[in-house]
Amino acid sequence: MTIAVDHTLDTCGLFCPEPVMMLHNKIRDIASGEVLEVIATDPATTRDIPKFCNFLGHTLLGQEEGAKEYRYFVQKA
Repeated sequence: MTIAVDHTLDTCGLFCPEPVMMLHNKIRDIASGEVLEVIATDPATTRDIPKFCNFLGHTLLGQEEGAKEYRYFVQKA
């Protein structure tokens, strides 16, 4: 499945809570319905980003795990 991405946020090299804080700031700047791709290297994001989406009502369209990075596709509510 291919997800059309409107914006990308690279949080590689950052650790909790910085990736979620940056996601929170970036999601405020995009329009409702747009998709933000988040790239991270912190394994804690596998827990934190889904919880962030659930708590704030955004849709986690997908997530991928590579050898050394994680990708999340968040659609703004």
